[in-house]
Amino acid sequence: MSPSSLAPLITDQHDLPVLDWTHRLTQLGTRFFTLLQPTPLAAPRWAARNEALRVELGWPEQLFDDEHLQALAGNALMVGSQPLATVYSGHQFGQWAGQLGDGRAIWLGEAASAQGPQEIQLKGAGRTPYSRGGDGRAVLRSSIREYLCSEAMHGLGIPTTRALSLVASPEPVRRETVESAAVVSRVAPSFLRFGHFEHFSAQGDTDSLRKLADHAMAHHMPECQERAALWQGNVYAALLDEVQERTAKLLAQWQAVGFCHGVMNTDNMSLLGLTIDYGPFQFMDGFDAGHICNHSDHQGRYAYGRQPNVAYWNLYCLAQALAPLIDDHDMTLQVLEGYKGLFPRFLGDAMRAKLGLTGALAPESEREADWTLVEDVMQLMAAEKVDFTLFWRQLSQAVVQQSQASTLTDAGWSAVTDLVLDRPRLLAWLARYTARSGQGHFSVMGDQMLRTNPKFVLRNHLAEVAIRQAQAGDFSEIETLYNLLKSPFDEHPGMQAYAELPPDWASQLEISCSS
Repeated sequence: MSPSSLAPLITDQHDLPVLDWTHRLTQLGTRFFTLLQPTPLAAPRWAARNEALRVELGWPEQLFDDEHLQALAGNALMVGSQPLATVYSGHQFGQWAGQLGDGRAIWLGEAASAQGPQEIQLKGAGRTPYSRGGDGRAVLRSSIREYLCSEAMHGLGIPTTRALSLVASPEPVRRETVESAAVVSRVAPSFLRFGHFEHFSAQGDTDSLRKLADHAMAHHMPECQERAALWQGNVYAALLDEVQERTAKLLAQWQAVGFCHGVMNTDNMSLLGLTIDYGPFQFMDGFDAGHICNHSDHQGRYAYGRQPNVAYWNLYCLAQALAPLIDDHDMTLQVLEGYKGLFPRFLGDAMRAKLGLTGALAPESEREADWTLVEDVMQLMAAEKVDFTLFWRQLSQAVVQQSQASTLTDAGWSAVTDLVLDRPRLLAWLARYTARSGQGHFSVMGDQMLRTNPKFVLRNHLAEVAIRQAQAGDFSEIETLYNLLKSPFDEHPGMQAYAELPPDWASQLEISCSS
């Protein structure tokens, strides 16, 4: 089947579109995108369907029937959809890469939903004018990781693109080895990236740059109009300010759960502050601020501890792109200064919450003392590479248990102290922690900590097991992980093995940019 043979999914002339399409992006004009059709995929089959997301968006059951399998595989067109690929540029690993664009993601359109208009993309649906010599396909391996991690991040309460479905195919795709193809349909209010703005700025096309910024504010960030009052009425400074605040909050949330993105290029940064483009990512096992999750990141540019500064660097690139619109150098720099204050505060709040020490209105002296507690325990964890997720969850459970004891005992902390070799050092820290909070508050604190520190995250080895089974034709592990990760703070009796330390072989897994 060739792209030209694609036909709308319609069996009767009286049929209506399954989704109510709007396509506000297309109103920008063809300088921003190229109209095209997906490349059909051989013998598609459902690997996963996100029923909870479909219901949340208020979309009909028909979307997941066998006929619409063809549409979400790229083999047919939903009535009313308008496939296209957008153009953008960007910095990759700190270097200007020039024109990039949607190389394997095809935008189907924007559909009305119970959560407001949502754009739908097919990732892995074939070549576009921006594929840069690539085949436009995605492999099953990376598609499973994106499907699961999108929903894992949502379960953690972290802004993200969502995954609607995963379609698998036996069609061969060559990477380091020959793998099988897949298509993820992903959903977001907007897929605009920093790189979209860099593209038109680099071309000196201020009219298109302004048109894109006005579109973003009108349809996705209307709060910029009110925020402009802080910047002498300059709505473009307000746009940058809104983006830097969302980015600061997102990075704080990533750091607080031990998430490493792996490829924080400017073209992988969402204008809306969403986690986007799940390639070589990882939730850390043993804590190490220098951890590099991307095997292709030879210089460690995107190591865990460097992510906040890289985000600022990316924001600076966005600021340069918006400079012709803001037209005030000093004001632009002043907006960027906001990140330097907001990120530490957002991270401080997130880490204090992990300790059960909440309250954004806490006095500054108290916040600083709490941050010292955070830094000290993180240094202890780093010295022994203590498992990040397990430590915080065990601490939460220990606080609950100690709240039920008549008196505090060292034995009551054993679930935590058993994770380290230097028990005296940890016990000394726990004594300071107890003095700060007081046992009388442990009950409330513990409950809150269990809702803050997840029991389940998408560890690399868990994803790898699901991948290997799916490659053998069994997709059931995808569903098992999805059900755990969509509610990661729950206990899920009988599923304890998914929350335990990774096996030895997990340390040998290498995740790269290949997808």
